[in-house]
Amino acid sequence: MKFELYTQVALNTEVPKYLLQKGDVVTLVEFLEGNESLPNAYICEIFNAVGDIIGVCTVAENQLTPLSKNEILHTRLLDAA
Repeated sequence: MKFELYTQVALNTEVPKYLLQKGDVVTLVEFLEGNESLPNAYICEIFNAVGDIIGVCTVAENQLTPLSKNEILHTRLLDAA
């Protein structure tokens, strides 16, 4: 599923390298078209609860899911692992 840039989506898997968990919300800023050996991907910005950017990561398109109006956002502490 291709997503519109500059929208928020949720992760449907963990991304341990960036301390991200399933359900965390990221903002899509760039689309990376895949090929036979690499899937489509997105560069995502990660924000904390007050809107400060805390990271940038690249995730495969199949690791993302759109947000829906019957979901609610919540907060969690970012592990300092």
